[in-house]
Amino acid sequence: MQQRIVVLAGGIGGARFLRGLKSAVPDADITVIGNTGDDIHLFGLKVCPDLDTVMYTLGGGIHEEQGWGRAGESFAVKEELAAYGVGPEWFGLGDRDFATHIVRTQMLGAGYPLSAVTEALCRRWQPGVRLLPMSDDRVETHVLIDDPDGEGRKAVHFQEYWVRLHAATPAHAIVPVGAEEAKPAPGVLEAIAAADVILFPPSNPVVSVGTILAVPGVREAVASAAAPVVGLSPIVGNAPVRGMADKVLEAVGVESTAAAVARHYGSGLIDGWLVDTVDADAVAEVESAGIRCRSVPLMMTDVEATARMAAQALALAEEVRA
Repeated sequence: MQQRIVVLAGGIGGARFLRGLKSAVPDADITVIGNTGDDIHLFGLKVCPDLDTVMYTLGGGIHEEQGWGRAGESFAVKEELAAYGVGPEWFGLGDRDFATHIVRTQMLGAGYPLSAVTEALCRRWQPGVRLLPMSDDRVETHVLIDDPDGEGRKAVHFQEYWVRLHAATPAHAIVPVGAEEAKPAPGVLEAIAAADVILFPPSNPVVSVGTILAVPGVREAVASAAAPVVGLSPIVGNAPVRGMADKVLEAVGVESTAAAVARHYGSGLIDGWLVDTVDADAVAEVESAGIRCRSVPLMMTDVEATARMAAQALALAEEVRA
């Protein structure tokens, strides 16, 4: 019988982990619940960065060095839009990428839900996993920052905070707008309930995994699932492996340490936690919080190293189950 694995995934970190997971257990039945809080409307188009990063990475179309966007990309459309004075110029949509967003927006306009659209897009890319958006409803993460014009504070879309501002200004709050009213997409709760293992990859715990868990019913489903839930720390040596997760962790009052992120999830949600070997001294602290913990190499330097990480996560899940 195929092992049924559910993964709550953000963008680059989640996608690269999934590639290693597929290599580690090629016969597994993998369902990916993708973050849609990073979604944004640009140039009249619906852009789903995290879903597309998973789809492109597993389908062989990703720009490997960047970790996002398409390989062999060109930017003629972006340049023409800029010539017309149409922005934003800070978000780099390439010509090949535009095609994906045009198809998605046309299908949504025709009345198809995002989950059906994602399934249709995946028929081209054949990612080898079932990719589900966390919700068919519109959820967009916003960040509360100081207004640079000195007018108190203002909320900006997460993409503007991350891409244009490079998270250089302190975040006072992270708000997944629309999450409270959203419903899990079809298949999400069913996949969680039927899973043999649930994994939290080294994705951002606040704006990736955290946003998925903010959709009503998802956190409760994970917490009550019969399957063991194992996470891998995105923090190594008190710093994010990639990106600026420390900025958003600070906004929710969580230290940038492997142990603090484990406690942030909590023993009511996760059963096991992997930390990097450089954070081996955190194992006892995590276990004192009621979460089984092991230290293993957690740097996704290549597919083989990532596959070993995934195998360690699955082994810890079996240990928890036993």
